[in-house]
Amino acid sequence: MNIQIFGTKKSSDARKAERWFKERRIRFQYIDLAEKSISKGELRSVAQAVGGIAALIDEKAKDAYAVSLVQHTPAAMLEDVLLENQRVLRMPIVRNGRQATVGYAPDVWKMWE
Repeated sequence: MNIQIFGTKKSSDARKAERWFKERRIRFQYIDLAEKSISKGELRSVAQAVGGIAALIDEKAKDAYAVSLVQHTPAAMLEDVLLENQRVLRMPIVRNGRQATVGYAPDVWKMWE
């Protein structure tokens, strides 16, 4: 298993995901999106695994301007706008190879063990 957790230290769901994997002694790599952004390839891979790029958008994000910007962006440009405004991504993003989840999803993670 090659687990990657993308999140921020301020995200309670990202902290819960980190704790979930630690409790089960499953090794993972934590990527803090406040320090290092997700790459275009990683974003595409996650979007494909979760059913489209729209599933990655957190409509309740604190930055209302960024949410509005993302919601009114044409589909062809959405990927680039999301890469520039990563604070509107639902967190945590958890990857296991080609599989991925968005949000706190321990039921899915159990199946990866």
